Amino acid sequence: MAERMARLARTHEFRLLLAVLALSTVLALTTDGFLTAQNFFDLLTVNAFAGILAAGLLAVLVAGGIDISFTATASVAQYVAMTAANAWGLDWLSVFAVGLATGTALGLVNGALVEGLRIPGIIVTIATLNLFYGLLVFATGGRYIHALPDWFATGIWWFEVIDGDGIPYAVNLQILLLVLALGATAALLGGTSLGRQVRALGGNREAARRVGFPVPRLTFFVYGWMGMMAGLASLAQAQLAQSVAPTVLVGRELDVLAAVVLGGASLAGGVGSVTGTILGLALLAVMQNGLVLAGVSSYWSPFFTGLVIVLAVAGGAAGQRRAAGAAA
Repeated sequence: MAERMARLARTHEFRLLLAVLALSTVLALTTDGFLTAQNFFDLLTVNAFAGILAAGLLAVLVAGGIDISFTATASVAQYVAMTAANAWGLDWLSVFAVGLATGTALGLVNGALVEGLRIPGIIVTIATLNLFYGLLVFATGGRYIHALPDWFATGIWWFEVIDGDGIPYAVNLQILLLVLALGATAALLGGTSLGRQVRALGGNREAARRVGFPVPRLTFFVYGWMGMMAGLASLAQAQLAQSVAPTVLVGRELDVLAAVVLGGASLAGGVGSVTGTILGLALLAVMQNGLVLAGVSSYWSPFFTGLVIVLAVAGGAAGQRRAAGAAA
C-alpha cells in the first residue's frame, strides 16, 4: 500500500491535483463567491466547450499529431447544423447527426492531408484553420443566427436540486456533453485495442508500421475523432450562447491546447491521459475564475494561460531529459 502511494505521489496527475487543491483553497479563503455550488456549476457549464475539444485534441496528441483547426471546424459544424435545423425542422437526433457528421468530415480532411501529403499536422491545420474559417465567413457574410428552434434553445435540465437560498441546480446540456466526451475518450484510450494502437503510433510511428498497425487508418481516425468532438462542442456552445456567430469561436485554441499539455500530454506523442486533461482543465478554469473574482483585468487571462503552457512544456521536457539520463 505504501509503495502504491509512493508511485502515485510521483505521477504528474497527483502533482497537478495538489496544484488545483492549493489554488482552490487560496480562492476559497480569499473570496466570497468561489466555494459555492452556483460557481461550481457555472465553471462546468462555461468550460464545457473547451473540455469537449480537449478530449478530441488529447487523442490527436497521443497519436503523435496535432490539430489547431478545431475552432474553425466547430464554427462550420455549428452553422451548418443550426441552419439545417431552422430550414428543415430537425429534431435533437438529426441536429446532432448533422453537427457531428460535418465536424467528422472536416477532421477527415485534415487526416487525409496529413497522411496523404506527408505534411506535419501543425502546418496542415494552420492552413485548414484559415481555409475552413475563410470559407465560412465568405459563404455566410458573417451573419449571425439568432433564431434557434425553441426545443434547442430550452436545452435540458435534469435532476434539479434547489438549495436553501432557492437557487436551482441541474445537469444541463453542456455538462452532459462534457461528461460524454471525456468518458468516451477515456474508454477509447484506456480500454480498447484501438486505443493501444493509437498510443503505439504516437510512441514510435515506424515501429507501429512494422508490427502491422494500420497507420493511415489510425491517422484518419484520430483526426476524425477530433472533428467529431468539435461538432459536439459546437452544439454545446450554440445552446449556451443562444445564437450562432461564425466569427466568435476562432481564437480560443490556446485554452484547449493549454489544458491538454498542462494535463501531461506530450507534443511528441504517445503520452497523455483523460485524468490529466480533466485536471489541466480544472486548473485553468480555477485560475481564470480566480482572476475574475479577484478583480484582475480579463486582458491578463491570455498572459497567464500562455505562461502555464510554457511552464508545462518546460516541465515535460525536463522530465524527459531526466528519464533519458536515468536510462543511459
